[in-house]
Amino acid sequence: MDFKFGVDTFIWAEAYGEEHLWIIPKAKELGFEVIDFAISNPFTFPVKQVKAELERVGIDCVCTTTLTPETNPISPDPEIRAAGVKAMKKCVDICNELGAPILGGVNYAGWGYLTKKSRTQEEWDYGVACMREVAEYAKETGDVTICVECVNRFETHFLNIAEDAVQFCKDVGTGNVKVHLDCFHMIREEKSFAGAVKTCGKEYLGYVHVNENDRGIPGTGLVPFKEFFTALKEIGYDGPLVIESFDPSFEELSGNCAIWRKFADTGEELAIEGLKNLKAIAAEI
Repeated sequence: MDFKFGVDTFIWAEAYGEEHLWIIPKAKELGFEVIDFAISNPFTFPVKQVKAELERVGIDCVCTTTLTPETNPISPDPEIRAAGVKAMKKCVDICNELGAPILGGVNYAGWGYLTKKSRTQEEWDYGVACMREVAEYAKETGDVTICVECVNRFETHFLNIAEDAVQFCKDVGTGNVKVHLDCFHMIREEKSFAGAVKTCGKEYLGYVHVNENDRGIPGTGLVPFKEFFTALKEIGYDGPLVIESFDPSFEELSGNCAIWRKFADTGEELAIEGLKNLKAIAAEI
């Protein structure tokens, strides 16, 4: 099967705005079939301008977002949980207008929100209730699938592994919530790349980020991409595989993600070399 490779706007822009419309034709020029818009603030995202440029260039898109401590759906504060639902509904609106079928990311909790304790049943119930409200809104207004990204234990205590994410999707129970796997996080938390894919299966695996273990150039590190791609093929995954990393000049983003050294001269170089490597690996499957 032919995989569809994409690239995240974080490669070029820390906070995507109207001044970054040039990224859309650049992604296509470099050979990517999908662009992932990392939505930092859904209330200022230039949706109309982006839609027009997508139509002009002719490239598919998906969206991801990252909730914050102020929009945290597992907060004990009901006002903060409500703010999280409001932000997510706005992201759904953006996806509907752009024709983006996927809304991925850390969209179920505030990114970096850690209690220094294990996840509680109360937090689980809050998260399920908030996500169910957003997912029902997504069904009422369009056809967006919300994909919850498992991230490592240093970024959340809520969803770290595929098994828990699948259970979360089942508990939400709306049928349009699936799992977002990211190789960077998987290598820290999963026992097996193939096992995580099979845990999700075609029914629950909705989106994939193909990042290296150090967030460097994909295909140059420890991630077993051949095993991973083989498992994706076996379950019939037909969604995009997107490279997400960051330009080394982004001080705030690099600081938040603990990136202290350069893996390429620019984020664009990382994406170009990563795409070449991943296509070569995929060709062996």
